[in-house]
Amino acid sequence: MKVSGKAHVYGDNVDTDVIIPARYLNTPDAQELAQHCLEDLDATFASRVARGDLLVAGRNFGCGSSREHAPRAIKACGVSCVIAATFARIFYRNALNIGLPIVECPDAAAAIRAGDAVAVDFDTGVITDETTGRTFRSEPFPPFMQELIAAGGLAAYWRARK
Repeated sequence: MKVSGKAHVYGDNVDTDVIIPARYLNTPDAQELAQHCLEDLDATFASRVARGDLLVAGRNFGCGSSREHAPRAIKACGVSCVIAATFARIFYRNALNIGLPIVECPDAAAAIRAGDAVAVDFDTGVITDETTGRTFRSEPFPPFMQELIAAGGLAAYWRARK
């Protein structure tokens, strides 16, 4: 499985309160969450992001609360993958649980610039900055994790296996 799109780049310690501000947590509607994704950090993000685009960030992406709303908002925006130097562990687990692919790769996170065309091959773990031609290596997703992502998350994956 491979995804590609334009990079939207942010720094270190992007917390869940910035990803989706608490004032929007009263809605279960993922599309409504998407309209407010990252608005306190980048008011133009939701209007600029296109289906398939990628988020790229520094260290400790998704720190803060354990709310699942944060990865749900990112996924509902159409983001196909998040690349970061490191992730907060609870965000990492929540993202995979809802089928949002996330990849830790400090070198890629440091080198990719906003607007670069980026491709991620989950089979090989290769991240390609198609704008600069640079490639980076991360851990490939094992087949079961690719199936979980393709199913749309853990709950859908288990429902399909029954």
